[in-house]
Amino acid sequence: MKVLHIVTTLSLLAVILGSSAATAQQISNPEELDEKVRLFLEENQGKWRDLNVPYEDGKVLYDIIVKNNYRSALEIGTSTGHSTVWMAWALSKTGGKLVTVEIDETRQKEAISNLEKAGLSHLVDFRLGDAHEIVKEVPGPFDFVFSDADKFWYVQYFKDVDPKLIKGGCFTAHNVLQGQRGIAEYLDYVKSLSGYTTTIDRSSSSGIAISYKK
Repeated sequence: MKVLHIVTTLSLLAVILGSSAATAQQISNPEELDEKVRLFLEENQGKWRDLNVPYEDGKVLYDIIVKNNYRSALEIGTSTGHSTVWMAWALSKTGGKLVTVEIDETRQKEAISNLEKAGLSHLVDFRLGDAHEIVKEVPGPFDFVFSDADKFWYVQYFKDVDPKLIKGGCFTAHNVLQGQRGIAEYLDYVKSLSGYTTTIDRSSSSGIAISYKK
């Protein structure tokens, strides 16, 4: 019986160590991960609906994170995860993590599935609930923020995140070229801040306001 117990224990230990090794391999093999994500994005490029960003805007977010070596990101409005994939992919390069907030449970479940398919779910902390409350409560600090939820709340999201955004950090806001309610007020507000420099990326018709904290 003792021999059987030892064999069983060793077998369980081998399974645990094997699982840990597989996880480590997934995280430490950037070429394999890159290929997996690239293939996922290419296969799904024309399929994203339901409030997701265009492919071009996803790449803009990716480039900002990688260029500035950002490591602690917040996304306000996950939808089904297109922008989340791009940001998590970028954070896989910098050693960072992403907190993403979504109010709709069905969309969040689909986003989690998409991030798992892309091999990036281990880099994302999914939060379900009202962003009006969660953004106030999430502790930070952050060096990158992407706001893509209710546009009329953009100014308040910015105010809630500002104390948690480090110097040199970046707050980005989506759909600023589409004239939705609240966008004009948001742009007037961020452009008036002496502690930020704001430009607009026009890679797609949506537009992304990019505000760097001085």
